[in-house]
Amino acid sequence: MTATTAHWNIDERQFWLHGKQPDEWVDFDEQIGVWRVFGYPEAVRVFGDPKTFSSDTGRLSPMEIPFAEANLVEMDPPQHGKLRKLVSHAFTPKMVANLEPRVVELTNELLNATEGSDRIELIKDLAYPLPIIVITEMLGIPSSDRDLFKQWVDTMMEGTYEFSFSEPTEQQETDMQRAMEQMQYLVDYICEHAADRRKNPRNDLLTMLVEAEVDGDRLTDTEVSIFANSLLVNGHLTTTMLLGNSVLCLDAHPETFQAVRADRSKIPAAIEESLRFLTPAPVLGRATTREVELGTTTIPADQIVQVWVGVANRDPRQFERPEVFNISRDPNPHLTFGRGIHFCVGAPLARLESRIAMNIVLDRFPHLRTDPDDAPVFHHNPYVSTVSRLPLVAG
Repeated sequence: MTATTAHWNIDERQFWLHGKQPDEWVDFDEQIGVWRVFGYPEAVRVFGDPKTFSSDTGRLSPMEIPFAEANLVEMDPPQHGKLRKLVSHAFTPKMVANLEPRVVELTNELLNATEGSDRIELIKDLAYPLPIIVITEMLGIPSSDRDLFKQWVDTMMEGTYEFSFSEPTEQQETDMQRAMEQMQYLVDYICEHAADRRKNPRNDLLTMLVEAEVDGDRLTDTEVSIFANSLLVNGHLTTTMLLGNSVLCLDAHPETFQAVRADRSKIPAAIEESLRFLTPAPVLGRATTREVELGTTTIPADQIVQVWVGVANRDPRQFERPEVFNISRDPNPHLTFGRGIHFCVGAPLARLESRIAMNIVLDRFPHLRTDPDDAPVFHHNPYVSTVSRLPLVAG
């Protein structure tokens, strides 16, 4: 990203993740032993063929990866479809629309806490707590424990993530062990609530998961916990990253930011272009089940495939002048939320939360901008392209 008018920059590694055009649209990374897909049509092909490009990447991992048995992100049909149906009704357009008054209320409450200050830290003050409160209320677990969730998730993301499928390192094993320890805390936490719901059912999503049947059998407490955790973690991270990235993109393009301030109907388009331009989760994994031709490349069976969504979102074969942040793109078929059966179930909620939050933030702070004396802090994890800290001058 070029940000000559902003007070911050994205380093070369971050830029590569979402923009630098590769020499080949599909290639093999010998260093870590994975096939990389950079092109837009090639990525669409991968997402649209789950039979060939399986989401169960754990079976090819050089080390055991626990907590996969009920992780929606890593499941294939038919089990994936059965579990997805358990929660899909909670994210229908009608159900999401019904959450709007609560999202408005929460956004105002959180921003009230910053009243009287000429600065806000967007992630801490709003972008993190807003979605975590919404998703915990849906699940029926205490939102007051959100600092615990943040501690566990942040620790999971602290590793170097120099993950190799060809030559696993000691550091890789250490990082994985640390991440799995944090996940175990989350699983144990939800298990306690799941066990309580079996005795004391309530009108919440966790009770629905506990009482649901798949092929005549109910999920175990551990399966419920892993499933609920995927909703909890992905459900809040999506909005946290989206809201932060949207403000970053607008801040880097002052004329566009001013146009959005003047005409709030442009906010949804600005959010969509931010999703394309600064893709929060720029790499998604798959595993081949057979030899397959992808573009002009032959990929053998049982290979890890990394779909570099952030690069595909800047493929000039799909997007005109992809290096330009343009909120007038129509259509804007970015792949940030995936495509096909694994399209992000929480995408409508993330869009709603971000739209409402952006509107209210601009109502309260019409001259919002990044702080020239306190630059944004990006996550160092190369597979997450967003900020962990975003100080803003409100005046």
